[in-house]
Amino acid sequence: MTFTELKLDAQLIEGLETMGIVNPTPIQKQAIPLILEGNDLIACAQTGTGKTAAFLLPVCNELMAKNDGKIKCIIIVPTRELAIQIDHQLQGFAYFAGVSSFAVYGGGESTAWEMQKKAIKQGADIIIATPGRFLSHMNFGYMDLSGVEYLVLDEADRMLDMGFNEDITTIIKELPAKKQSLFFSATMPNEIKNLANKFLTNHKEISIALSKPAEGILQGAYLVYDSDKIKLTQSLLKGKDLKSVIIFSQTKKNVKQLEKELCAIGINAQSLHADLDQSKREEVLRNFKNNNFNVMVATDIVARGIDIENIDLVINYEVPKDAEDYVHRVGRTARAASTGVALTFINQYDVKDFMDIEKLIGNEVRKIALPAIIESAPEYKVVKSKSTFKGKSKFKGKRKSGYNKKRSQ
Repeated sequence: MTFTELKLDAQLIEGLETMGIVNPTPIQKQAIPLILEGNDLIACAQTGTGKTAAFLLPVCNELMAKNDGKIKCIIIVPTRELAIQIDHQLQGFAYFAGVSSFAVYGGGESTAWEMQKKAIKQGADIIIATPGRFLSHMNFGYMDLSGVEYLVLDEADRMLDMGFNEDITTIIKELPAKKQSLFFSATMPNEIKNLANKFLTNHKEISIALSKPAEGILQGAYLVYDSDKIKLTQSLLKGKDLKSVIIFSQTKKNVKQLEKELCAIGINAQSLHADLDQSKREEVLRNFKNNNFNVMVATDIVARGIDIENIDLVINYEVPKDAEDYVHRVGRTARAASTGVALTFINQYDVKDFMDIEKLIGNEVRKIALPAIIESAPEYKVVKSKSTFKGKSKFKGKRKSGYNKKRSQ
């Protein structure tokens, strides 16, 4: 099936061809016709499957002939990074279509508010916004929402996890009752179903490859004590021809510490976390995409939604405590039809969590032997974990009997 067969406008298809996009992905094949037919929709698909284009293309297709100076579509997303990314992607899709857009989010320069206010008052066709910033503008009373025909919630499950349920409800109630609502999500928790039942009308549902890593991801895991993780990381990265690597760690503090440790052993690494201001976060992402450095250490801020192509390797420095987060993290590699490697470090207290991940994905992940420079390893069996260890990690120090209780959060 081609995009022409999906009955998209020729100008949009020309834009896609310019971007080198020829064939629709499975989620696009299913979602685009349903959206063009005017259905409310809840679509569930893993990261890297083309969800963004699945709603942007049909919405742009319908807005091309409706330039009346009013906001026509609201896209609500959980993070500023995702808002910026969707805006950039939209500019590519709509280059030949004449559809305007603007990203609205907090944390930017002091002039950002006025620029956002101007775009809102002038009536960009599509506003992509984080919930809090959207509400802030809405509460000032200059946002004309009377022309809104489309509402999109992207990464809806993530927004609910982050506590945006009330904000989303408030936003939806301010929009026209007659509109087409599209919910896109990587998972389908009960909260999403409840939200859909409350606000969608006779909606259709799509679910593709729920909670399964992409087939192109080669997954592996190492059983390793925390005190040996830096040594293992050095073994995996030093002297290897890896252009792009993402290392996920649980907390901002751990990410900052790991960045220092990696730089100290000669690895070109930078970190991405919520303590960085917006301009710095954009700079780090831009430099990483441009291959100005090859190892990015990050919290889960980039685990969902952010589209970074050609990631060779993803390393989970600790096992994610939420099994679903594992799928999102490893989904940073093997985007679309590409391939990649995802490796996870498992200490003695993480075995139960990793077993839950294997149960979720329906496969046992291969346990790889440690390099000879590391003398001992935990066993792959569940041990009683003390609450003081839960979700924590350290980077230095010798392994001691009883484990070090001063592990940093």
